[in-house]
Amino acid sequence: MAQTTGAAKVSAQPIVRQMQLADIPAVYTIETASFATPWTIDIFEREITENTFASYFVIENEGVIAGYCGMWLVIDEAQITNIAILPSYRGKKLGEKLFAHVMEQAILAGAYRLSLEVRVSNLPAQHLYRKFGLVPGGIRKNYYTDNQEDAIVMWVNL
Repeated sequence: MAQTTGAAKVSAQPIVRQMQLADIPAVYTIETASFATPWTIDIFEREITENTFASYFVIENEGVIAGYCGMWLVIDEAQITNIAILPSYRGKKLGEKLFAHVMEQAILAGAYRLSLEVRVSNLPAQHLYRKFGLVPGGIRKNYYTDNQEDAIVMWVNL
C-alpha cells in the first residue's frame, strides 16, 4: 500500500507470497505479455490445485501483481518452471527479489540442487541467474516450440 507525504510518494516494499487461485488472471496477463507460447489459465489452475510437486509465488508492488515464479520440487531437486515480470515493472529488481525468495523456499524444502532452462538469446535472465550462482550445464536443442531456439540448462548446488 502506497502512502503519500506531501508531494513525495513513499512506496511499501514489494512482497512475495504464495500464489492463490484468485491471482491467476493477473498471472495470465504477465504470462501472455512475456512468452510467445504462454501457458493457459487451466494449466495454472492445475499447477496450484493438483500438482503436489508445484509451488508458485507472486510478487506484489504497490498492490499490483508484478511477477510470478513457479517451482517443482521432486525429492531433493528444484526445477524452476517459469518466471516472469510485467514488462512495465522490469528493471526494478523485482525479478531478483522474487528469484531469491524462491531459492530460499527450495532450500527450506530440502532441495540440494536448483535448475532451469533459459533461452540462449535471453541474456538479461542469464545475468540474473548467474548472480545467484547458476552456471550453464548443457544445451537443450530446439527446446522452444515457437522458434526452435535452444535452451541453456543452468543449475546450482544449494
